[in-house]
Amino acid sequence: MSGTSADGIDAVVVRISSRGPGVRTRLLAHHHQAFGSTLRKRILHACLHGTVAGICELNFLLGEQFARAALAVIHDANLKPSQITAIGSHGQTVHHLPKAETPSTLQIGEPCVIAERTGIMTVADFRVRDMAAGGQGAPLVPYADWVLFTHERRPRIIQNLGGIGNLTFLPPGAELAEVIAFDTGPGNMVIDGVVAALSRGRKTYDQDGRWAASGLTSDRLLRECLHHPFIRRALPKTTGREEFGEPFVAWFIKRGRQLHLSHADLVATATEFTAASIARAYRRFLLPRLTARQLNRLQIILGGGGVKNPTLVRMLFERIGVGTLCAHEDFGIHSSAKEPLAFAILAHETLAGKPGNVPSATGARRPVVLGKIVPG
Repeated sequence: MSGTSADGIDAVVVRISSRGPGVRTRLLAHHHQAFGSTLRKRILHACLHGTVAGICELNFLLGEQFARAALAVIHDANLKPSQITAIGSHGQTVHHLPKAETPSTLQIGEPCVIAERTGIMTVADFRVRDMAAGGQGAPLVPYADWVLFTHERRPRIIQNLGGIGNLTFLPPGAELAEVIAFDTGPGNMVIDGVVAALSRGRKTYDQDGRWAASGLTSDRLLRECLHHPFIRRALPKTTGREEFGEPFVAWFIKRGRQLHLSHADLVATATEFTAASIARAYRRFLLPRLTARQLNRLQIILGGGGVKNPTLVRMLFERIGVGTLCAHEDFGIHSSAKEPLAFAILAHETLAGKPGNVPSATGARRPVVLGKIVPG
């Protein structure tokens, strides 16, 4: 898995038994392979300004990178490639257009290269079948959230703080059709973009949230951010770098300078925007569904890189005001391992010929088997 932040590849080896709601998983190894600064810049450039030739070459280059990460994590698990049933590869999203005249999405990281370098059957390109069935191709992690985190008595919100913020809502004892999932807006994407621009590339993220903690939120700029059309959009909804990437960051900084904000105030406001957009989504779409007793039992399980930003977590807690905040680690899952684990589960369902999308989350007309299978 490589997310919208494009900071590197997270790979896991997982043993999976059974399928559907009875699935059992055991994480055997987790490996992070960071992208060098040149490759990361190349990926981010391709997302909005890539040429056909550039993306064509990058597709194969990233296939090599994913294969290398797969072989490294297999080694970390003290296993051989011949002992692995299959690789599930999400790839790297370079463009996602669920609202275009012809809805479409593009993830690269050529699976044929992965299969050739590792000798292992590879399942990839998960999102396109859901879009072919009328869905938005995202979010796809909710199926894994449902099998991993559904509780008979507790409602749970699984909140990912990746480049984009997204969530899965699980009512107590949820059936798959009762799952609600969607993107809330930016996670770390705007924060990282603002930090990189203000530091002229010397920093790529706000380490420990210290820069944001030293500033003050601009209520005026925050209000303007919350008027973004995506924040007000109805469900189902997904977003990406097209709406909250480079053009939005450029507007945000320009507007902040017009308001005479300091660098610290800009980072603080970007961080508050993430927290406020998530809290607003909870109040609009989720919390009204819960009784007072259920609100007292609510667990919010945080994952993704934003968990390492205590300023963001504090702002989120203050704005939500209900429930108990937990981390994936409280459930024995490293935050960075969660999404690759989810795509391992989806690949497992694909090989069993079982649907892996959640139509109530993506808007698809029906459940469909996801992905393309490349023999090893």
